[in-house]
Amino acid sequence: MLLRKIEVFLRRTGMPATRFGRLATHDPRFVLDLRNGRMPRPHTEERVEHFMNKYREDHHAF
Repeated sequence: MLLRKIEVFLRRTGMPATRFGRLATHDPRFVLDLRNGRMPRPHTEERVEHFMNKYREDHHAF
């Protein structure tokens, strides 16, 4: 589940949810909306996964 992956990412990086949303989707409310039941489109899920993978590579995070 995408939200679970994002929550782990946020905990491990210490990144605020609003910053994550801005960087990954240009929507600071993205994570809050997911927590409230929003279902992202498949393309958005791919973008978010790509963002997290790239961030890990670039910052040598976990």
